[in-house]
Amino acid sequence: MNLHKATGTIGGLTMVSRIAGFAREMLMSRVLGAGFYTDAFYVAFRLPNTFRRLFGEGAFSAGFVPLYSQRLQSGGEGEARNFSEEVLAVFLPTLILFTILFELIMPLFILAITGWHGDQLAFGTYLTRITFPYLLLISLVSLFSGILNSISRFTAAAFAPALLNLAMLAALIFVRQGGAITATAVAGAVTVGGVLQLGLLVAACKRAGIVLKVRKPRLTPGVKQFIRVVLPATLGAGVYQVSVFIDTFFLARIGTGAVSWFNYADRLNQLPLGVIGAAIGTAILPQVSRHVDIGEAGKAARVQGQAAELAMLLCLPAALALAVSALPLVSAIFEAGKFNARDAHFTALTLSIIALGLPAYVLVKVLTPGFYARRDTATPVKIALVVLVVNVILNFALIPSFGIGGLAAAVALSSWLNCAILYALLHRRGHFRLERWLASRLARQLIAAAAMVAALVGIKMLLGSWFTGSLGHRLVGVVAVVSGGMLVYFPLVWVLGGTDREAFKSLLRRRRSYTDAG
Repeated sequence: MNLHKATGTIGGLTMVSRIAGFAREMLMSRVLGAGFYTDAFYVAFRLPNTFRRLFGEGAFSAGFVPLYSQRLQSGGEGEARNFSEEVLAVFLPTLILFTILFELIMPLFILAITGWHGDQLAFGTYLTRITFPYLLLISLVSLFSGILNSISRFTAAAFAPALLNLAMLAALIFVRQGGAITATAVAGAVTVGGVLQLGLLVAACKRAGIVLKVRKPRLTPGVKQFIRVVLPATLGAGVYQVSVFIDTFFLARIGTGAVSWFNYADRLNQLPLGVIGAAIGTAILPQVSRHVDIGEAGKAARVQGQAAELAMLLCLPAALALAVSALPLVSAIFEAGKFNARDAHFTALTLSIIALGLPAYVLVKVLTPGFYARRDTATPVKIALVVLVVNVILNFALIPSFGIGGLAAAVALSSWLNCAILYALLHRRGHFRLERWLASRLARQLIAAAAMVAALVGIKMLLGSWFTGSLGHRLVGVVAVVSGGMLVYFPLVWVLGGTDREAFKSLLRRRRSYTDAG
């Protein structure tokens, strides 16, 4: 499966999940609003997801996928399956012990990262104890996803997150009393969603002829190699998760509702990020790893260049559209029920700033496989440490004057710093460079994006009253913004030559083979 087809498959199915997540957030804003119960739920939801990124997803895939692919090519399916079972034998008990430990110390941990006391601390702890088993389930999902991605079977892993969103959406639909009852129901749905995801991935592996047995834990040579590779990546992910906890620490102290505002804004920001960034990052790591393993460094760099072009083609207009049209979008989507105009204002402010870091965050997904494919997981850790220190400094410098806007600015600036350092090191090592063809296309994409911004400003001025009118008027306004931006940007990119036209057709139709850009 070529890059554009793989990205199209993953991105399309991820879009299903994001739309379900979108519906979930819309309903949550109306039922719970932005306040005590919603803040408590989002902290409870954020913690297992934060640790998920530590034990699963990025760090786990960075170590597992290249090693699994290597064994698949050198020793066949049997050796690759044996390696998977060895890793599972160590991974599973580690996750169980970690989950039990945090269930026990949860009140102290919630107190440390939020500063909450009394009823808010008690309720936040209660919800987090309900959601935390999701960490165990979704980390196992990451293992089975890594196996499927290594054999170019992306469908089940890409669709799995939709099951979580559907479970939470069902809880919001059937338990609409609001307050503590609804927040508890949605927290329970998180763990139920994890069970559904794991079931889907296990079934997908079985259909692919891969059934893993649970063995007695042993530090085999394969497990030791996996630990050597994944430990630096885990530490790097840990650095990032410390950053997430720091953001939570500051959000909890900005005031009631700040955690909710940030999460509602992040939901909109995550729509293009999840569809584009996660899809491209998942699709290119196996490809770059294969090229590096057989000594085709030039082709590995070419894959990253194609990925960077595709990432910016899709991400740049999304980021600028979110930044320019934040308030109309937030008002139209969330403002109803218990979510008022004040909530919409602060959510939109946050979105307009963090969206500016979206291109950098997606480019990080393109650049880090250049390190992981070469078994270099230590360098991204060092970079993450530098970015963490800068992020903390920016938080202390900006939040006292600008509140939640300052925190959003720190997030965006840190993303760009991370991207810049990763690229500089890859460039210096000769692993990836901004070739002339890529620079030319990115410049033309910027021109098209500038024209799109002008069009969006015009649409906002023309339909200004529609964004504060009835729900129907607001939805029409959103459709006008989204469709207007697309109708300006994509035809102009096509005319200007901001992308490989054959590759773009392949992305849209997912049938034609990708031809190298010249």
